[in-house]
Amino acid sequence: MSYQKRIEELGLELPPAPKPAGVYKPVVVVDGIAYVSGHGPLKSNGTLMTGRLGLDLDVEAGYDAARQTGLAMLATLQSHFGSLDKVKRVVKLLGLVQCIEGFPDSPAVINGCSELFRDVFGEENGVGARSAIGTNSLPGKISVEIEAIFEVDA
Repeated sequence: MSYQKRIEELGLELPPAPKPAGVYKPVVVVDGIAYVSGHGPLKSNGTLMTGRLGLDLDVEAGYDAARQTGLAMLATLQSHFGSLDKVKRVVKLLGLVQCIEGFPDSPAVINGCSELFRDVFGEENGVGARSAIGTNSLPGKISVEIEAIFEVDA
C-alpha cells in the first residue's frame, strides 16, 4: 500500500507545509538521505500548540503536540517530494520537549510522533533511532520541536 493511501486510510489531516521561519531549508537531501529541519506542532488552522510540559500541559497534551508535529513533517515531505511514497524509512528522530526542570516523561511525549510514523510507514520502515530531550525553552513557546532523518528515493 502506498503511504499516501495509508494517510487517507488512517483519516489523517495534514496541515499546510510550514514555511521556514529563519535562514534554513525545510528539507535537504544528500545521497538518498533527507534531513528535515525542526518542526513544531502546527495545526491545520495555522496555529501552533504551545505550553510547558509539567506546568501548562500534561503528558497526553504533549503526546498530541508531538503527533501534530509529525503531521507537519509529513506535510513538508509531501510538499518537497510530491508524494510520501518517496520515503523509504525513518532513520532518526530528535525530539525536544519544553518542560519544567526534572520532567521525566519526554520519551512518552515524543512517542506521539514515533507512533504516528510507525502507523504511516509500518513497523519496519516507520521506527528508527531516536532521542527525546527536555529543554526549558523552544521558539514561540511551542511545546515540542522535532527534527528527523529519512532514507528516500531521491
